Amino acid sequence: MEYIIGIIAGIVSGLGMGGGTILILLLTIFLKVEQNIAQGSNVIFFIPTAIAAILIFIKNKKINFKVALSICIWGLIGAFIGANIASKLEVDSLRKCFGVFLIITAIYQSYSLYYRYRKEKNRNNITK
Repeated sequence: MEYIIGIIAGIVSGLGMGGGTILILLLTIFLKVEQNIAQGSNVIFFIPTAIAAILIFIKNKKINFKVALSICIWGLIGAFIGANIASKLEVDSLRKCFGVFLIITAIYQSYSLYYRYRKEKNRNNITK
């Protein structure tokens, strides 16, 4: 089961769509791993999958290094703060925070999809 979870999370990660989110979800649901252990495992999972994706994105000239450097610097600060907070939270609280994160992400993605659909529909109505 671990290899299936790894492949699925790796593909989603390589697509740049949050393979770690999928990994945490799959680990907690199918392997019954505690939330804090799944999140810690995700950090280790992220390193090699990110390196592989970075190499391919560099090869295809799909990285804005100026923006990426700024994001990395601020992301390191945020990761330090987040890891400290996560290590102090109870597993149930961490699970609830993750659930809220997933709900917010789903709402945002649904809204974005709907917005693109409406924009495309309006564009098609104008050109006809």
